Amino acid sequence: MATRTAPSARTSFGERRRRQSVLALVLALAVSALAAQAPALAPVVYLVSFPEPQHRYAQIEVVFADVGAAPLEIRMSRSSPGRYALHEFARNVFDVHAVDGRGRMLSLDRPAPHRWTVSGHGGTVRVRYKVYGDQVDGTSLAIDTTHAHMNMPATLVWARGMEDRPARITFERPAGTDWKVATQLRPTGDPLTFTAANLQYLMDSPVEFSDFTWRTATVSLPEGRAVSPARREATIRLALHHDGSERDADALVDDIVRIVREAGVVFGEFPGYDVGHFTFLADYLPYASGDGMEHRNSSVLTSSGALRNPGQRASLLGTVAHEFFHGWNVERIRPRSLEPFDFEEANMSGELWLAEGVTSYYETLLMRRAGLATLEQTAAELGRTIDTVTRSPGRQFHSAVEMSRLAPFVDAARWVDRTNWENLYISYYTWGAALGLALDLSLRDLTGGRASLDDYMRLMWQRYGRPSSPVEGLVAVPYTLRDARDRLADVSGDRAFADAFFDRFVEGREVADYAGLLDRAGLLLRRGSPGRAWLGDVRFAAGRRGARLGGPAPFGSPIHRAGLDQDDEIVSLEGVSTPSAREVDGVLRRLRPGDTVPIVFERRGERVSGRLTLAEDPTLEVVPAERAGRLPSDAQRAFRDDWLSTKP
Repeated sequence: MATRTAPSARTSFGERRRRQSVLALVLALAVSALAAQAPALAPVVYLVSFPEPQHRYAQIEVVFADVGAAPLEIRMSRSSPGRYALHEFARNVFDVHAVDGRGRMLSLDRPAPHRWTVSGHGGTVRVRYKVYGDQVDGTSLAIDTTHAHMNMPATLVWARGMEDRPARITFERPAGTDWKVATQLRPTGDPLTFTAANLQYLMDSPVEFSDFTWRTATVSLPEGRAVSPARREATIRLALHHDGSERDADALVDDIVRIVREAGVVFGEFPGYDVGHFTFLADYLPYASGDGMEHRNSSVLTSSGALRNPGQRASLLGTVAHEFFHGWNVERIRPRSLEPFDFEEANMSGELWLAEGVTSYYETLLMRRAGLATLEQTAAELGRTIDTVTRSPGRQFHSAVEMSRLAPFVDAARWVDRTNWENLYISYYTWGAALGLALDLSLRDLTGGRASLDDYMRLMWQRYGRPSSPVEGLVAVPYTLRDARDRLADVSGDRAFADAFFDRFVEGREVADYAGLLDRAGLLLRRGSPGRAWLGDVRFAAGRRGARLGGPAPFGSPIHRAGLDQDDEIVSLEGVSTPSAREVDGVLRRLRPGDTVPIVFERRGERVSGRLTLAEDPTLEVVPAERAGRLPSDAQRAFRDDWLSTKP
């Protein structure tokens, strides 16, 4: 990264007044110019500056013109596109002021934490505020002396009743920098000024403002694989803010191109990106959080990992595959429950197993088809998915649809009180990925290879994703759960199969016959640690006397049946006093499934004695048949290749 002169921590009063005057003039000219073009729909105009980036806040000025005589209701978003829980971004907003069109100070009423009401404004309101941000991820705002990483719901206020108005946003560089902007917002003649057609598109458009590394590439689908010659090519752009080399950036683009091509082959064409290209905003920094966030024409990729580290590279590329696939699945093939997105409430959907989970399945599939994961790595990932869904006690209580509707409680949500989610919940990402695998292999089996999940997703795309909407940022034909069921009947040619699959596995709680399905591809589903004694998938922590249960005891596990639960400390196990977690594991290695051993534990000062009957470790894994000493047949190899190999 280039070295920049640090901005001064102090600015003279005269300099501040000069900058304020310049900002006011820019705002006034922008409002006048746009209002002249569309006087009946005056735009909302923003100016975003960073007077002290070392203190990690942005200064925002926004002008709402032609607002009528009624009080203006200003909002800070409580949720963000791609997230389903509440985030209360107003907590980082401070120093809020409002003036009218003549510069007269207006009073602000705050009836709720995320709302301000302005009266007596005369038709124009100019709001000025600061917003703090120090979280590099796909949801938040992050500002420092190297960049401003902006998720718009965490950055910009908006006004109730003005959601359909266009917006214009100008960024001002911090002193001493030569930052540039990467975004899916529409460019103008000014490289620091952009527009959005409405609030939905504005809030869905993240920004990386820094001295990032810039790469572009054109990706073409292979001959014969495109159903639409007009959408056979896609331009991708990468804005990379990291501590790596130019060679790292070049290698990343090469791998992204491979992923993008394989994703395009699934659908037979690329989406018609509204701005003519797709932009990856990647921040790989030691202080970043691991995250990925989909947007209509871009995606955010953040991680503390480094491209130069082979052990971290696969995870970074997996996120690329997941978020790019979202450009079809959820951004355009969109459930009706998420359309339009509500910025003031949690967004609940019963289709996240399909929107997020099936996308997770394709993340695994695309990495293999692009040659970025080995067969063994792919099998191991599928095994972890099957193991989680098969053995989780949460399946007793909720279906995949119902798990999807629990997203507002788990999607980056923060709670103070304890929960029992380890026993009650399975991620819709994981369960949906398992359903994607089951559906893919079941379709191939049912149709003799004539149809697969690729065909199902392509049909969903043609019916619900491809039709264009007259409103930018919205989809024309969102789907319902019933639509998803009906399209499975169409692509399989078998209504009974489609109904049974949804009844049993999607809206029911059954698990598919993964062993039989995987056998067709020469993959073996088996126990990962046969003959090993097991007391449960327990998360241990260090206690005062011995190993402490750091979470709820898994329902039905040996340790749960023995009466232990969260915070209980094992005082002795099979004669070993005050064992650590490692020593507990050592005891288990000496025992066999079915053994019953004494256990003493302490619960809130009370010592309790009991008996613990061990079971066999039920953990499942998937391995290629070759690893188990079984050579796959020609038919199994052909099935595997058609499923997992690149599509030439």
